[in-house]
Amino acid sequence: MKNIKNFISKKPILCSFLAAETAGAVIPLLYIFSAMLKSHPDSYIYSASSVYYSIAGGLQGVWSGMIILGPFIFYPLILTLINFVSVFILPREITWKKHLKKFEYITLSLGAIYTSIIISGSQILGVAMHAEWHEVVYNSQRHQPMWTDAGNTVMLLWVAGIAGYLVLSLSKLEKMPPLMIVLSISSMYLGCSQCVMWCIQIFDFGDFISYVLCLLPFNCILIAMKTIRYKIAEWNLLKEQDNIQVTDKKILSYLNRYLQNAACWPVAALLLALPLLGVILCVLALFGQRPDDIIKAWTETADWRLSEHVGPPNAEASEHYLCTVAAGGHAKIVKPLRMGERRGHRVVVNRQLCIANAFEQIIEEKTPRFHHFIRKVYDTYGFPLSRLIRTKLAADIVYVLMKPLEWVFLAVIYLCDVKPENRIAVQYLPIKNRI
Repeated sequence: MKNIKNFISKKPILCSFLAAETAGAVIPLLYIFSAMLKSHPDSYIYSASSVYYSIAGGLQGVWSGMIILGPFIFYPLILTLINFVSVFILPREITWKKHLKKFEYITLSLGAIYTSIIISGSQILGVAMHAEWHEVVYNSQRHQPMWTDAGNTVMLLWVAGIAGYLVLSLSKLEKMPPLMIVLSISSMYLGCSQCVMWCIQIFDFGDFISYVLCLLPFNCILIAMKTIRYKIAEWNLLKEQDNIQVTDKKILSYLNRYLQNAACWPVAALLLALPLLGVILCVLALFGQRPDDIIKAWTETADWRLSEHVGPPNAEASEHYLCTVAAGGHAKIVKPLRMGERRGHRVVVNRQLCIANAFEQIIEEKTPRFHHFIRKVYDTYGFPLSRLIRTKLAADIVYVLMKPLEWVFLAVIYLCDVKPENRIAVQYLPIKNRI
């Protein structure tokens, strides 16, 4: 037992990762074992084939858990737990302080990487990061949680927070002036304020994705609290308050004594954060940003907690129909005409979509059996392909690739219909509006 404790104290980072990998391997095994017991609750003897498949499934579950659950689920949770506990427990050994600092760097680095991956796949998760509140989104998607026009303001405040943390974390405290320490804490306050706003904006008790997206900002707040607490404790050990030099100026003497008292740093940093924020906003104003962007970044949105706008009704962009997905591309390319209706849902309609649907109607009327064959082939191969179309660029590519087919469809319509343009024009109109 003593050897295990020594190994943990010497290699805490490695042990934390091994703990995450172990959890990722054990959880699937327990799930498979419980499922096997539920399927045969009264049987104590299993056939060789069932045992073989159970072992194979268990090994596959262990491998999947170690690749996915361990590094992407359990390790971030373990890092969060370490950061949370270290806020309240002050380590006495220097080696442990160094280990905790390494955990901070790992948290910030992995958090930035994982969050970038999640945001890059946000459309799959149901959030259209590119869509402002007044734009139409599709199916169950939600609009962007932060207004992109004010993104520079929010990003600069985040950068200021990271810069303040790095200065305070990497510099030797005995060589730092107290005013610089307070200024660094003020910068961290500004960064943490945006982390709090992000968490308030997107957090939802019933949404797992919101927990994932709030994990990095929550850890940033914990790291800031921990850094401030540790630096105050370190300063109290380094400085002897009785050796403070006093100047003839009463105000400067008071401020000097005030800043030498580390317990006053959090309040002093809070007071200094306001003028620091004013300086940052003035700099941003020189580059075209407005002072109220710090508020509008969260209020000029729809579908979120701090949103002040109500977005337009969501349109349907079925993943099953390539023409409908293509209509969701850039407006300059796909040229949407109007909003239509299909199965009670609003859809974006362009001419290519109307022509394809009119062609299908004619085939269904003239040759029902051939239409059934075409529909079966399209449902078999079109659906997997359409699931790959997740971006506007992909939709534009599909639109261009379908152009030759559109011309063929149009030729068939003109050959078979007396009033071809009328048939095309009424596609996806509500039944009550059709003539």
